[in-house]
Amino acid sequence: MSIKQYTGSAGGWGALKSTAQHLFKSNNVAKNISNLLKTNQDHGFDCPGCAWGEKHEPGRFRFCENGAKAVNWEATSRRVGADFFQQYSVSWLNKQSDYFLEYQGRLAEPMRYNAQTDHYEPVSWDEAFELIARHLNSLDDPNQAEFYTSGRASNEAAFLYQLFARRFGTNNFPDCSNMCHEATGVALSRTIGIGKGTVTIDDFEKADAIFLFGQNPGTNHPRMLETLAAAYKRGARVVAFNNLKERGLERFTNPQSPFEMLSNGSTPTTSHYFMPKLGGDMAVVRGLVKILLARHEQAQTRGESLFDLDFIAQHTEGMDAYLEMVKATPWETILEQSGLTQNDLEAAADIYQGAKRVIVTWAMGVTQHKHSVATIQELVNLQLLFGHLGENGAGLCPVRGHSNVQGDRTVGINEKPPALLLENIEKVFGFVPPKEHGHNVVNALQALHRGDSKVFIGLGGNLVAAAPDTDRVAEAMRNSNLTVNIATKLNRSHVNPGKDSLILPCLGRTDIDMQAAGPQKVTVEDSFSMVHASSGRVDMAGEQMRSEPAIIAGIAKATLGENNPVNWQSMADNYDNIRDLIERVIPGFQDFNQRIEGPGGFYLGNSARDHNWKTPSGKAQISTNALPQSIVPLNTAAMTKKPVFVLQTMRSHDQYNTTVYGMNDRYRGVYGERNIIFMNEKDIEQQGFKAGDLVDVQTLWTDNTKREIFGFKIVAYNIPQGNVAAYFPEANALIPLDSKGDFSDTPTSKSIAVLITPTKVAPLLATAQ
Repeated sequence: MSIKQYTGSAGGWGALKSTAQHLFKSNNVAKNISNLLKTNQDHGFDCPGCAWGEKHEPGRFRFCENGAKAVNWEATSRRVGADFFQQYSVSWLNKQSDYFLEYQGRLAEPMRYNAQTDHYEPVSWDEAFELIARHLNSLDDPNQAEFYTSGRASNEAAFLYQLFARRFGTNNFPDCSNMCHEATGVALSRTIGIGKGTVTIDDFEKADAIFLFGQNPGTNHPRMLETLAAAYKRGARVVAFNNLKERGLERFTNPQSPFEMLSNGSTPTTSHYFMPKLGGDMAVVRGLVKILLARHEQAQTRGESLFDLDFIAQHTEGMDAYLEMVKATPWETILEQSGLTQNDLEAAADIYQGAKRVIVTWAMGVTQHKHSVATIQELVNLQLLFGHLGENGAGLCPVRGHSNVQGDRTVGINEKPPALLLENIEKVFGFVPPKEHGHNVVNALQALHRGDSKVFIGLGGNLVAAAPDTDRVAEAMRNSNLTVNIATKLNRSHVNPGKDSLILPCLGRTDIDMQAAGPQKVTVEDSFSMVHASSGRVDMAGEQMRSEPAIIAGIAKATLGENNPVNWQSMADNYDNIRDLIERVIPGFQDFNQRIEGPGGFYLGNSARDHNWKTPSGKAQISTNALPQSIVPLNTAAMTKKPVFVLQTMRSHDQYNTTVYGMNDRYRGVYGERNIIFMNEKDIEQQGFKAGDLVDVQTLWTDNTKREIFGFKIVAYNIPQGNVAAYFPEANALIPLDSKGDFSDTPTSKSIAVLITPTKVAPLLATAQ
């Protein structure tokens, strides 16, 4: 363990060194160099990491440091098969770190848990499918099954999955998006009529100003740094609101720029950096609007206008009520909740006012709060007042996480299916799909914990590690009659098996997918609604893994029968057949098989960008929401007289979601340790601590469950007073499953009220010694 301030820029030689280290760790160096050159390229494969889009620029490599980690991590030569599981019991594996579990290599063969021996044992594919069918068909109600989806699943796999589950009889589709961007989908659907962002990657070349809220692109979507640096270079103002200082939001050395690399130069990625309190973003935007409204009213006395009144009149409704709410919001509330000064907000307002075209972009720093939907609606309000939607260089840009989390939703992974989807399914397949809303992630875990749901099938992902309330979620899984995990690597979910449990090894994005009709390609949708093909390059001949579409087809055939409602085997044999069905069911996919052959794929389009507002009134909605009574998750003052902190969970730099590639967080200067809590220096001093001390962290919540993590080391960091941060999944145990966003049920992973006390672990260790 060491703490050493990082003084370099994001990217640069540090990124190249890290990429090289992970190449060697894969034990597959030559093949992975070839793989990286095919990453995000035409006729190559889509990066298994983030969903940032690509410009069509032949001759450039299109992977970042974390994309290289994802490719090397997946395309390893190490294998986890029967010998491994014979050696290690599940109980022993569950005591190991998340890094240890995934580092062992690719899952090599289907395995079934034997509760009597506490070991996984080999099972044939046919036996596995028959076991799943037996459990599903013995349920009293199809709604006793939960069909979870990870955002790394392809459009083809996700479409087959939802078709199978709906024909089985349920809309229970808990999805990884429920835990990250659900608030975005809810807020945008209610305001502009579509739950997606309205910009394309080309818009970043035309924007005069880019406002970023609650995101750390240097770690979470590093290819965005090149886009931001390019915008800065051409004179755009880039304004960041983020409650931690993150190196990627300060400066960037482009590894593809010989001049920057050889001169040790760098480019700023932002022109202004503001650090609001956790949960204070809504107050920040309310403050901006309050300032701009006052200026607008002053301009009107001169016969002028700041707001785009023609756009507002033609395309929106609700402005008058909202502006009255803005006027009634006290400045003291705005400043207290935001944690910024009025001068800070005036400076940001100057930039916004002076720009003709503005992009507003956000990520999970905004979406994982109780009031996240209202916060995103506030961002939409700001853009609508100035008409910054539907023009080149302006719009709304939620930055998605997993590489196809947006595509999964597009092709039908939705526990609240739109009527058009259900109508098209009935028309094309001749059965009536269920109409009642199904379970999201929180609903599903609560149902599994109660015993109301009895079967869990996970199409990718690692729900035990990704979800909040870790102990309760693990109990829910162990309470299930059957858990099925379709995965590439061993993870925490696999070592918390149900009474019966299967691990089904699948092909990854980097692998050649050979089926009866020949090598197959799949498709994904990025954050900009671009759909493009992905074809793996690693030869998997002789391996027992199967593709996700083939596994789903096998389960469906065993459960429903071969031709119910489609010929499942023909779907697995040739994915063109799946895409033909998607074209018939999902709007925007006309000539699907032909259009993915073009360079860069094709754009699905966006109704709001075209000013086609698919809302009940046919107009964009300017929403009226009061600021929250408190940005702290609950009334902690009534619960304790001790100092209360608000904690957020976040990734380290050697991590993507729950996948931990290594133990370092280079940009934050942490090496060799993950049990870390980042605190403001003044908070450390006022609490009588010093950097390096070990502390315990306990959640304040309204139930009687004690949630606590032990022996976390304090790291002094540039973060607002009263706010602290820790890595997930280690700190997920602190998040109550019942603490969720209004209207979205998104877990409040960025808003946890906690107490911090000297650790009880060290004295216990001393006594033991």
